[in-house]
Amino acid sequence: MKIEIEKVTKIYNKSENSDYIVLKDISFSIDDGDFVIILGESGCGKTTLLNMLAGLEKPTSGNIIVDGEPIHGIHPSRSMLFQQPTLIPWLNVTENVAYGCKLRGDTKELEYRVYQFLEIMGLAGFADAKPSQLSLGMAQRVCLARALVGHPEALLMDEPFASLDTFTQAHIQEELVNLWLSEQFTAVFVTHDIDEAIRLGNKIILLAGEPANITDMFEINEEYPRDRNAPEFKEIRTKILERFKNSYLAKRSLL
Repeated sequence: MKIEIEKVTKIYNKSENSDYIVLKDISFSIDDGDFVIILGESGCGKTTLLNMLAGLEKPTSGNIIVDGEPIHGIHPSRSMLFQQPTLIPWLNVTENVAYGCKLRGDTKELEYRVYQFLEIMGLAGFADAKPSQLSLGMAQRVCLARALVGHPEALLMDEPFASLDTFTQAHIQEELVNLWLSEQFTAVFVTHDIDEAIRLGNKIILLAGEPANITDMFEINEEYPRDRNAPEFKEIRTKILERFKNSYLAKRSLL
């Protein structure tokens, strides 16, 4: 899935006489099969941008074009993974994974597809478990399986691993990269964690400022899995930190 973001601005009405500009003149492109990271500090508008890519919100101005057509609301070709697991408590793991596909009538070989993703996620032994019986990491893996079982063209992720412990986070990040490499979907991942961004993405887009705009873009051609202690990894981290520092100083100078 190819996505074009063209001069997108998002404004919220704080009150009758006051507007809050979250994003201003955001423009970039996402090629089919990219793993794009939207990186920025908390509150800079990353989630707002992702919601617009998902069709959950509309730009105040500008356009978001998907495979040549403007976005008009949500669509099963774009699946979303949220910060916290969103499972239906009275359904078991298998039923939760299959739920969206059943709603859409996408039932061809669904039982096999669900089993396949439960195997990939290491959840086959918990197929009959209810969400209350799962750890946080397991629940998020169920959500990831549900997001991918319909073979979407794009997977949109809003800091889905932020609340996990370091070991679980690293394991699911590796699973995600392997799935992306094998399934060849387009991925857009929001995070404020620089190491996570470098570990996962082949493109990193830095958001900063008030209102937020793109301050820099990085293309990363290093092979997976990526070692945070490797010189190339450290070099990219240093460049990103320096860019954020410059943006912060520029912002302070305007106060």
